[in-house]
Amino acid sequence: MERITGDAPLPDALRGGIAAIGNFDGFHIGHQAVVGRALARARAEGLPALVVTFDPHPARLFRPQLPPFMLTTVDQKLDLVEAFGMDAAVVLRFDAAFAALPADDFVSGVLVGRLGLAGTVTGEDFTFGRGASGDPAKLLELGSAHGLIPETVVPVRDEGSAIISSTRVRAALQAGHCREAAALMGRPFAIRGIVEHGDKRGRTIDVPTANVVIGAEYVRPAYGIYAARCRLEDGRVVDGIANLGIRPMFTPPKELLEVHLFDYAGDLYGQTIETQLIAHLRPEMKLASLEALKAQIAKDIVDARAALL
Repeated sequence: MERITGDAPLPDALRGGIAAIGNFDGFHIGHQAVVGRALARARAEGLPALVVTFDPHPARLFRPQLPPFMLTTVDQKLDLVEAFGMDAAVVLRFDAAFAALPADDFVSGVLVGRLGLAGTVTGEDFTFGRGASGDPAKLLELGSAHGLIPETVVPVRDEGSAIISSTRVRAALQAGHCREAAALMGRPFAIRGIVEHGDKRGRTIDVPTANVVIGAEYVRPAYGIYAARCRLEDGRVVDGIANLGIRPMFTPPKELLEVHLFDYAGDLYGQTIETQLIAHLRPEMKLASLEALKAQIAKDIVDARAALL
């Protein structure tokens, strides 16, 4: 899949395509419906299938005071789009100048001029242009003048008829409801990061861990102990147990994701791993002694193995 970022031009072979447009944070089932419709249209018409997304998320520009809220990094999102079968992804820089672009300039200058699109697919809540003045109806009006054929996909609902959204995924994770989040996303929530050297305390109790600093923009799931699966750089997926939090047994507190992999021996330092949070087992707790910590970890490992069956 071609990845076009910043001001890089779109290759001629990818012009005239059908594009799904949106933030697609988390690439949950609702997002997949929008992208899937664009892919189906493109294949039926023999045209390139594209995703157009934004970085940073517009909410970060308009509400910089928001705490971390992202469900995927840009690289994770693009990897998911590629696995979905799209031909290209265009990441538009969302800054103050872009936000001030009038709605008609976004359509004529970006969608038609820069990308040469034949059609678009968006969700019903899609907005664009200065002051969010554009919506799907406006896109239809403006697009028609350029031969651009927009389409809108209705929200996807779960079995309880509630709309699937990134907001619901975040709420589920913050409550420690990993399986609910996974059902909404179509896969487990995962944190991607580089394994760094830590204080190596885990080795002293025979539970070595891979330490990953949580990215600044990731939403913070409930702190605690998780049954986890890690995808390593070589493609292997290894079961394990993870501690996400500030480690109340140790001073000073430091927010960290620590992962102990079952039945694995190897050096992961400097590697990028992706840790899927499968089940929240318990909150973090401060225990009375190192021996009590060892006993609790032994129990947690048993619980994690059971949760991963």
